[in-house]
Order: sequence, then C-alpha cells, then structure tokens
Amino acid sequence: MSILIVIFALIFLMFIAYRGYSVILFAPIAALLAVLITDPKLVAPVFSGVFMPKMVDFVKLYFPVFVLGAIFGKVIELSGFSKAIVKAAINLIGKERSILAIVVVCAILTYGGVSLFVVVFAVYPFASELFKAGEIPKRLIPATIALGAFTFTMDSLPGTPQIQNIIPTTFFNTTTWAAPTLGVIGSIFILICGLLYLNRCRKLAINAKEGYGVKLLNEPATPNEELNINPLVAILPLLVVGISNLIFTRLIPFYYGKEFTISLGAKPIIVESGKLIAIWAVELALITGILTVFIFAFRRVLRNFAEGSKAAVGGALLASLNTASEYGFGAVIALLPGFTAIAGSLEKIPNPLVNEAITVTTLAGITGSASGGMSIALATMSSQFINMANQLHIPLEVLHRIAAMASGGMDTLPHNGAVITLLAVTGLTHKEAYKDIFVITIIKTLAVFVAIGVFYITGWY
Repeated sequence: MSILIVIFALIFLMFIAYRGYSVILFAPIAALLAVLITDPKLVAPVFSGVFMPKMVDFVKLYFPVFVLGAIFGKVIELSGFSKAIVKAAINLIGKERSILAIVVVCAILTYGGVSLFVVVFAVYPFASELFKAGEIPKRLIPATIALGAFTFTMDSLPGTPQIQNIIPTTFFNTTTWAAPTLGVIGSIFILICGLLYLNRCRKLAINAKEGYGVKLLNEPATPNEELNINPLVAILPLLVVGISNLIFTRLIPFYYGKEFTISLGAKPIIVESGKLIAIWAVELALITGILTVFIFAFRRVLRNFAEGSKAAVGGALLASLNTASEYGFGAVIALLPGFTAIAGSLEKIPNPLVNEAITVTTLAGITGSASGGMSIALATMSSQFINMANQLHIPLEVLHRIAAMASGGMDTLPHNGAVITLLAVTGLTHKEAYKDIFVITIIKTLAVFVAIGVFYITGWY
C-alpha cells in the first residue's frame, strides 16, 4: 500500500503537469495527499517543516541565478546579438543544420560550467531566431535544448563540472574524469541518436509544411531594423560567461575559503562559503556577461531595457517557483515509507552496475531530480555498491560514471523542475512539446546500459 501511495502521488503530479496546470499549486497538493493517506496528523507538520523549508531553501540559493540568467537572455535579445549569430550560423552550416547548431551551443555552455537553467534562458533567443529562419516548429526547441544541455554534457562527458558529475566523487573517492572511455561512448550514443530523432521530426514537419507556428507565447523581442553586427562580437558574451565562470570558480576559494565570518555587527555571522562557490561563480559570470553586452550595444539595449527587464524578472520568478515547488515535492516523497520500500527492493538486484543504474534512475524519476535521486541512492547504498564491485573486480571509476549517467536518465519526467522551467521559458505546454523531450529521456536512459554493456564486453573504462 505504501508503494502505491508514492506511485499515486507521482502519476497525479505528472498528469497535472502534462495537462498544463500550475505545478506551484499542485506539487504541494500531490505531496500532501500522499502524506494524508499515510498519516493524516502529519499533513500540517510536513507542510510547514519539510515542504516549505525545502522550497524556500531552493529559492534562497537559486533565485538570483534565475534572475541573472533571464536578464542575460533578455539583453542578448534586445542587443540584436541573437539575430547576428543566427545569420552567421545559417551562412556557415545552412538552415538544415539549425538543430545541430543549438545543440552545440548548449553543449559548450554546460561543459563550460554554466548552470542548466541559465543555458535555457541564454540559448532560447538564438534557438527561436534559428528555428524561424529554418521554418522548424517551435515545439522542437525544448527537446533540442534538452539534448544539448540536459544529457551528455551534464553527466556523461568526463570532466564536466555539472553537479551530477561531482556528487559521485564524494562517495567513490574518484575525480570528475572517471571512466572517460565509457563517458565518451555514452555521449556519442546520446548525441547521434538524439540528432537522428530530432532531424527526422524536422523533416516530417517541413514535408507537412507545419512552419514555425502561430499565436505563440514568450517570443523573443529582437530589433526590427537590420543591424550590421559582427558575429564574433555577438557570441562574445556567451564565451565571457563560460570562461569567467571557470575563472571565478578557481579564484573565489582563495578569497573566502570554506567558511567566512561577517563581523560587521555585534554578533559574528559565519557563512559556509565552500558550499556557495559554484553559485557565486555563476552569478558573477552572468553579471560579467550582461556588462559585456552593454559595452558593445548600450544604446540598443537601453532603449527597451525597462520593459524587457520586467518581463525577464517575471519569467524568472515563475520558473524558479515552479522548480522550487518540485524540490519540496521530492523532499516530502523521500520521507514516505513507500519510497523507502522502493529503494529497499532495488537492493536485491545482483549485478552492481545494473543495480546502481536502475536504483539511481528510478529515484531520480520519482523525485524529479537527477542530483536529488542520485544523492539519496548513493547515501543509502554506496557501501553496498562498493562491496559488490570489489568482489567482482569492477573499478570504482566505473561505478562513478554509471551513477552519474543514470541520474540523468529518467529524471526528466513531466514533473521535473528543469523541464517545467524549459517549457515556461519557451512559452510551450507539456502537451505541445513534452513528447519529444521524453524521447530524449529514453535515449539517455538507454545510453547507461550501452555503457554497461561495453564495459562487460570489452573491459574498457
């Protein structure tokens, strides 16, 4: 019965999200319904003591990133830089490769350490312009961005600085470069299969003369006049964000260390700066990117910045609260007996790599979070995985890579925060665009088992 309660809550929230209802409203309802069925007297304490604190924690940490990311995307629009990059991309690779261009841009940003949420805000203006020029349906933009940002550069490619590739290092005493061969093979599988699928969708849409779409929401506002902008100048802010993020990530620890004491008042305040390095680095990088746009296009941006910034902040507020509500939902579900029972039943799978892959991707799917599902799985079962791997002479580097890749498997179900943010930013609904995102989800899940198969067949890692 306890397992059915968890499944009910999950299916209910996925159905609600797919139907287009507000996740901010229904994520707590879904979570608290599960608590009500489990133990009615816990509803109020769980809401006030678990859901709301977790939701607030997310907003406290990430709302500035959402706002700065949205402002960065908006000034890219207003400056005309998105249109300049699109024109250059069309001249360089042709309209028929628009999808590849967006995937590459997303991959460069995420592998450079830019947050997945920031990539959504930053790349959408480029994708919109490029898809319009190529007469590709707007409904394919979310899946294209997901392929470039939420898949191989998030957890498969060795060395990626995304959190999904960092979490396993603390459990297996490995580095982010663990099992590079398997990571590259998995990345190639995801990239090729994803591009084949999306380009097939593009061809079918063009043959059907579907076009970009009409009566669409959240369309980027770019200047109407023809501007002679050097594409190298236009792409400079993106490069600045990626490079400065890397620089700040290295420099900030030297200034603040793991803890920093604020001594302005009577009582000193201790800030755990070590846990905030990545967030501070991204925020400073985005500010640097915004200033770069202003340096090269001050007048064009300032002309419409007042209204544009209001729209950007409004979009960031909605996106962050959507994701925060999902975060609270996952925290509540993780407390339920049914969740513990599901995690316990997965321990019985005998093969350590298959066990780890299924456990991590299942928990990521239930919680709607790659990092959340993996953290729960490894916190409770990493010792078991290590013992089984040692008995079978499986390197811990392989456990690292499989865990990271599996976390990005079924995490992007309809209730996932990144998916909801992606659809909100692009002005699309689950009904319009989720089917293609789900296909990408299946591809990246299959890639985990492809990597496991390659290891057992060849011994490569």
